[in-house]
Amino acid sequence: MYVLKPGIKRDPVRRWALPDRIFFGHGACYILAGVYLAAPPLARFHAERIIPAEGLPGAHVYVTDGRLAFDYHGYSLRTRLLAHHRRGWAARFEGWEGTVEPADFPLLDTPALNARRMLGPDQYLHDPIPRARAFIARVDHAEAAGRALKRALETAAPDA
Repeated sequence: MYVLKPGIKRDPVRRWALPDRIFFGHGACYILAGVYLAAPPLARFHAERIIPAEGLPGAHVYVTDGRLAFDYHGYSLRTRLLAHHRRGWAARFEGWEGTVEPADFPLLDTPALNARRMLGPDQYLHDPIPRARAFIARVDHAEAAGRALKRALETAAPDA
């Protein structure tokens, strides 16, 4: 799990300069999810969010169809994304726990985001929406989703 140096998230210039995966993995995940849902490359996806226990960091928003999930890592099984997220935060914060719930608010709406202590797209140094579109456009979604499902089947198959 990548750990940001102190102060980066509060510094608009340093935050914007992060590589895409780190930018969308550490603070702008909901922007990536909102852009994904604005023009979904795959059908039946919706947003969910992980809400850490009171006073703990580790919130995250991703899109899922219930089985697959897409976030800054690309496609994975939803169960693997959740387990990876929990392991990473629990390794840094003993007893870390979080709950998963639908993200039933507009992911690109500044007032809705600010009400949940998130930045709106117009509150970044530059507009993150084109950046998210470009990130999403680099993915062959059908192939990547198929690869994630294939890996899941291979690991679930009993040894011969």
